[in-house]
Amino acid sequence: MDILRFATAGSVDDGKSTLIGRLLFDSKAIFEDQLEAVERTSRDRGTEYTDLSLLTDGLRAEREQGITIDVAYRYFATPKRKFIIADTPGHIQYTRNMVTGASTADLAIILIDARKGVLEQSRRHAFLTTLLRVPHLVLAVNKMDLVDYSEERFEEIREEFTSFASKLNASDLTFIPISALHGDNVVSRSENMPWYQGTSLLHHLENVHIASDRNLVDVRFPVQYVIRPHKTEFHDYRGYAGQVAGGVLKPGDEVMHLPSGMATRIAAIDTFDGPVDEAFPPMAVTLRFEDDIDISRGDMICRPNNQPLATQEIDAMICWMADSVKLRPRAKLTIKHTTRTARALVKDLHYRLDVNTLHRDETAAELSLNEIGRVSLRITQPLFVDDYARNRLTGGFILIDEASNGTVGAGMIL
Repeated sequence: MDILRFATAGSVDDGKSTLIGRLLFDSKAIFEDQLEAVERTSRDRGTEYTDLSLLTDGLRAEREQGITIDVAYRYFATPKRKFIIADTPGHIQYTRNMVTGASTADLAIILIDARKGVLEQSRRHAFLTTLLRVPHLVLAVNKMDLVDYSEERFEEIREEFTSFASKLNASDLTFIPISALHGDNVVSRSENMPWYQGTSLLHHLENVHIASDRNLVDVRFPVQYVIRPHKTEFHDYRGYAGQVAGGVLKPGDEVMHLPSGMATRIAAIDTFDGPVDEAFPPMAVTLRFEDDIDISRGDMICRPNNQPLATQEIDAMICWMADSVKLRPRAKLTIKHTTRTARALVKDLHYRLDVNTLHRDETAAELSLNEIGRVSLRITQPLFVDDYARNRLTGGFILIDEASNGTVGAGMIL
């Protein structure tokens, strides 16, 4: 069974947490004691129905305010597929949390309140998901029960959002009218909307094709760890462990080691369950080679005729995540790209991007918390990079503050 990672986004009070609660409840993915606790809390708060949003809004501050603050992860499975849900906050002051949740997602669900239509926040979330290159986008028009399940209202929202999405890199866009509170079109088709001919949300999640979203053309294997067992029966064993970031690897394939440029062939591919005939993203494997090469953590394995760019100059879009410090030119930071860590100098801030209007402010002197901008970096040692649009794993990085050792930024290489 494959795993679909999806993130939910939307304005405050659009029903993201309720939708996830409904998915978990209707797909029988919650335990009886969890449901009893939610029912008890709902009664204590005086609501006439079981508030399923309490399944994901676990922080006390979230329950008091009725909003999502942190990224809540939930896991469930159906006979067809396993799911990892990132319930991301919608409020503008938690943009960094949304970026964190959506950065690894295969699909994003953007909720829109059928009464309010496409808001500024809806546009911001759509832009962020396309900036993060989330391959599949679902626009779930929620609270259809409050507009009498109106087809005209649904079509209005669809047309408005489609015209906005034409400015973005939205490759796969699906529209589904739902009512998370009553379960319409969430797990099963709704009888209240006979005019809607599409599938339910869960059916779409189960069947959306994600295998081709991963880059299976460019072989990329960042070395994470060198395995040299000390036991006598394995004294000749030398393996290189890591996660396949791109391409397909097979025993006998010719590969190249960077930065040395030396070529060799794969002798075997080992996993926890034994040897395998091929490895592809996102498998974690150990490679053994026919020749002894000096390979260490942070190095890259690729094909001789298909290499990433080895560079010390990086141009990137950066989402700034720190409230204590700001990103300014000449700032010194630590950069972590795949398994390689180096020091970086901020050479230039080209512009700050207004995520609501897509306007570029070229006079900006700094980036503050939750702001996004285009930045040039100078790195102390070469990184082996691809465009983020081509490979999200080798095209993404994080920035770390050298004083606090905290993550202060996330970047996408252009």
